[in-house]
Amino acid sequence: MQVFETDLPGVLVIEPRVFPDERGFFKETYHQQRYADLGLPSSFVQDNYSHSVQGTIRALHYQIEQPQGKLVQIFKGEIFDVAVDIRRDSPRFGEWVGVLLSETNHRQLYIPPGFAHGFCAMSDEADVLYKCTDLYAPQHERTILWNDPSIGIEWPEVGTPIVSKKDQLGQMLADAETFATTPSVSR
Repeated sequence: MQVFETDLPGVLVIEPRVFPDERGFFKETYHQQRYADLGLPSSFVQDNYSHSVQGTIRALHYQIEQPQGKLVQIFKGEIFDVAVDIRRDSPRFGEWVGVLLSETNHRQLYIPPGFAHGFCAMSDEADVLYKCTDLYAPQHERTILWNDPSIGIEWPEVGTPIVSKKDQLGQMLADAETFATTPSVSR
Protein backbone atom coordinates (compact mmCIF):
# COMPACT_ATOMS: atom_id res chain seq x y z
CA MET A 1 0.00 0.00 0.00
CA GLN A 2 1.20 3.49 -0.81
CA VAL A 3 0.07 6.78 0.72
CA PHE A 4 0.46 10.19 -0.91
CA GLU A 5 -0.04 13.64 0.60
CA THR A 6 -2.25 16.06 -1.27
CA ASP A 7 -1.92 19.85 -1.32
CA LEU A 8 -4.08 19.90 1.84
CA PRO A 9 -2.20 18.47 4.83
CA GLY A 10 -4.04 15.50 6.31
CA VAL A 11 -5.98 14.71 3.13
CA LEU A 12 -4.35 11.54 1.82
CA VAL A 13 -4.53 9.44 -1.33
CA ILE A 14 -4.15 5.75 -0.56
CA GLU A 15 -3.31 3.18 -3.20
CA PRO A 16 -3.96 -0.31 -1.85
CA ARG A 17 -2.13 -3.30 -3.28
CA VAL A 18 -4.08 -4.94 -6.07
CA PHE A 19 -3.47 -8.52 -7.13
CA PRO A 20 -4.77 -9.02 -10.69
CA ASP A 21 -4.91 -12.31 -12.56
CA GLU A 22 -6.94 -13.89 -15.36
CA ARG A 23 -10.00 -14.10 -13.05
CA GLY A 24 -10.01 -10.40 -12.20
CA PHE A 25 -8.31 -9.01 -9.09
CA PHE A 26 -8.16 -9.08 -5.31
CA LYS A 27 -7.50 -6.18 -2.94
CA GLU A 28 -7.90 -5.41 0.73
CA THR A 29 -10.17 -2.39 1.04
CA TYR A 30 -9.34 -1.85 4.71
CA HIS A 31 -7.06 -3.42 7.31
CA GLN A 32 -7.29 -1.76 10.72
CA GLN A 33 -3.69 -2.34 11.82
CA ARG A 34 -2.12 -1.37 8.48
CA TYR A 35 -4.09 1.85 8.33
CA ALA A 36 -3.31 2.63 11.98
CA ASP A 37 0.40 2.06 11.25
CA LEU A 38 0.09 4.79 8.60
CA GLY A 39 -1.41 7.18 11.14
CA LEU A 40 -4.98 6.88 9.91
CA PRO A 41 -7.87 6.37 12.33
CA SER A 42 -8.24 2.77 13.37
CA SER A 43 -11.82 3.13 14.53
CA PHE A 44 -14.41 3.65 11.83
CA VAL A 45 -17.94 3.36 13.21
CA GLN A 46 -20.19 3.68 10.16
CA ASP A 47 -20.06 2.68 6.49
CA ASN A 48 -22.11 4.58 3.90
CA TYR A 49 -22.89 3.43 0.39
CA SER A 50 -23.91 5.86 -2.34
CA HIS A 51 -25.15 5.10 -5.85
CA SER A 52 -25.21 8.02 -8.28
CA VAL A 53 -25.89 8.55 -11.95
CA GLN A 54 -23.58 10.54 -14.21
CA GLY A 55 -23.57 14.26 -13.51
CA THR A 56 -24.71 13.93 -9.89
CA ILE A 57 -22.92 16.29 -7.52
CA ARG A 58 -23.22 15.53 -3.83
CA ALA A 59 -21.59 18.38 -1.95
CA LEU A 60 -20.31 19.94 0.25
CA HIS A 61 -21.20 18.12 3.47
CA TYR A 62 -19.82 18.05 7.02
CA GLN A 63 -20.97 17.82 10.63
CA ILE A 64 -20.27 20.78 12.93
CA GLU A 65 -20.50 18.45 15.96
CA GLN A 66 -19.52 14.80 15.84
CA PRO A 67 -17.19 15.68 12.94
CA GLN A 68 -16.44 12.78 10.65
CA GLY A 69 -13.22 11.66 9.08
CA LYS A 70 -13.99 9.74 5.88
CA LEU A 71 -12.20 7.03 3.94
CA VAL A 72 -13.74 7.17 0.46
CA GLN A 73 -13.44 4.50 -2.22
CA ILE A 74 -15.34 3.57 -5.34
CA PHE A 75 -16.47 0.11 -6.35
CA LYS A 76 -18.06 0.89 -9.70
CA GLY A 77 -17.47 3.79 -12.05
CA GLU A 78 -15.56 6.99 -11.49
CA ILE A 79 -15.92 10.10 -9.35
CA PHE A 80 -14.15 13.38 -8.84
CA ASP A 81 -13.83 13.51 -5.04
CA VAL A 82 -13.33 16.85 -3.26
CA ALA A 83 -12.23 17.99 0.20
CA VAL A 84 -12.43 21.64 1.34
CA ASP A 85 -10.56 22.89 4.41
CA ILE A 86 -13.12 24.61 6.66
CA ARG A 87 -10.94 25.08 9.76
CA ARG A 88 -10.77 28.85 10.30
CA ASP A 89 -7.39 28.57 12.08
CA SER A 90 -5.87 26.75 9.10
CA PRO A 91 -3.58 28.60 6.67
CA ARG A 92 -5.42 26.59 3.97
CA PHE A 93 -8.93 27.67 5.02
CA GLY A 94 -11.24 27.66 2.00
CA GLU A 95 -8.82 25.74 -0.21
CA TRP A 96 -9.85 22.53 -1.95
CA VAL A 97 -8.29 19.44 -3.45
CA GLY A 98 -9.88 17.08 -5.96
CA VAL A 99 -8.88 13.50 -6.72
CA LEU A 100 -10.14 11.12 -9.39
CA LEU A 101 -11.25 7.84 -7.80
CA SER A 102 -12.25 4.95 -10.04
CA GLU A 103 -12.81 1.24 -10.12
CA THR A 104 -9.68 0.96 -12.26
CA ASN A 105 -7.22 3.13 -10.30
CA HIS A 106 -8.38 1.61 -6.94
CA ARG A 107 -7.47 4.79 -5.08
CA GLN A 108 -8.99 5.82 -1.78
CA LEU A 109 -9.14 9.30 -0.30
CA TYR A 110 -8.89 9.95 3.42
CA ILE A 111 -10.52 13.22 4.51
CA PRO A 112 -10.00 14.12 8.17
CA PRO A 113 -12.50 15.95 10.40
CA GLY A 114 -12.49 19.69 9.70
CA PHE A 115 -13.10 19.34 5.98
CA ALA A 116 -16.25 19.51 3.87
CA HIS A 117 -16.64 16.66 1.40
CA GLY A 118 -18.32 16.21 -1.94
CA PHE A 119 -18.06 14.38 -5.23
CA CYS A 120 -19.23 14.37 -8.83
CA ALA A 121 -20.20 11.12 -10.61
CA MET A 122 -18.30 11.02 -13.89
CA SER A 123 -19.33 7.60 -15.22
CA ASP A 124 -22.81 6.39 -16.21
CA GLU A 125 -23.17 5.06 -12.66
CA ALA A 126 -20.92 5.37 -9.62
CA ASP A 127 -21.03 3.22 -6.48
CA VAL A 128 -19.15 4.82 -3.60
CA LEU A 129 -18.41 3.44 -0.14
CA TYR A 130 -17.09 5.64 2.62
CA LYS A 131 -16.13 4.72 6.13
CA CYS A 132 -16.75 7.34 8.83
CA THR A 133 -15.01 7.97 12.15
CA ASP A 134 -18.23 9.14 13.82
CA LEU A 135 -21.92 8.43 13.40
CA TYR A 136 -24.20 10.43 11.16
CA ALA A 137 -25.93 13.16 13.18
CA PRO A 138 -28.47 14.96 10.98
CA GLN A 139 -28.99 17.72 13.54
CA HIS A 140 -25.31 18.67 13.13
CA GLU A 141 -25.06 18.28 9.36
CA ARG A 142 -24.19 21.39 7.38
CA THR A 143 -23.87 22.05 3.66
CA ILE A 144 -21.73 24.57 1.83
CA LEU A 145 -22.89 25.48 -1.67
CA TRP A 146 -21.17 23.16 -4.14
CA ASN A 147 -20.39 25.99 -6.59
CA ASP A 148 -19.43 28.73 -4.11
CA PRO A 149 -17.20 31.03 -6.22
CA SER A 150 -15.05 31.93 -3.20
CA ILE A 151 -13.90 28.29 -3.09
CA GLY A 152 -13.71 27.92 -6.88
CA ILE A 153 -13.89 24.16 -7.22
CA GLU A 154 -13.17 23.17 -10.80
CA TRP A 155 -15.85 20.51 -11.17
CA PRO A 156 -15.62 18.29 -14.26
CA GLU A 157 -17.82 19.09 -17.24
CA VAL A 158 -20.86 16.82 -16.94
CA GLY A 159 -23.52 18.78 -18.77
CA THR A 160 -26.21 20.02 -16.40
CA PRO A 161 -25.25 18.90 -12.87
CA ILE A 162 -27.83 16.92 -10.90
CA VAL A 163 -27.94 18.48 -7.43
CA SER A 164 -30.41 17.75 -4.61
CA LYS A 165 -32.67 20.50 -3.27
CA LYS A 166 -30.78 20.36 0.04
CA ASP A 167 -27.44 20.86 -1.71
CA GLN A 168 -28.84 23.69 -3.84
CA LEU A 169 -29.66 25.47 -0.57
CA GLY A 170 -26.13 25.14 0.83
CA GLN A 171 -24.57 28.23 2.35
CA MET A 172 -21.69 30.23 1.01
CA LEU A 173 -18.46 29.50 2.89
CA ALA A 174 -18.41 33.08 4.25
CA ASP A 175 -21.80 32.52 5.89
CA ALA A 176 -21.38 28.88 6.91
CA GLU A 177 -20.84 27.60 10.40
CA THR A 178 -17.30 26.25 10.27
CA PHE A 179 -14.69 25.00 12.72
CA ALA A 180 -12.84 27.64 14.74
CA THR A 181 -10.00 25.16 15.27
CA THR A 182 -9.16 21.68 14.12
CA PRO A 183 -11.90 19.50 15.61
CA SER A 184 -11.02 16.67 17.93
CA VAL A 185 -12.29 13.24 17.06
CA SER A 186 -14.62 11.77 19.64
CA ARG A 187 -13.89 8.14 18.76
